[in-house]
Amino acid sequence: MLGKEDINGTIKVGSTMSQNRFQVISKSKETHRQNIQRNIEHRLEVAKAKGDERLVGQLEAEIRYFS
Repeated sequence: MLGKEDINGTIKVGSTMSQNRFQVISKSKETHRQNIQRNIEHRLEVAKAKGDERLVGQLEAEIRYFS
């Protein structure tokens, strides 16, 4: 089943393949978010080691944004 349009023109998808695709996309988005967060945390450690307080503040704000 590819999907059918409802009265508003929205396509309703009910196939298992579409549900699987949705799950794969959701998992991919979560993995991407986790990778970004790990990258920021690493950059934060380096910035702290270098004593770059301006960058530390920016990276801490990024971590809050992605959390």
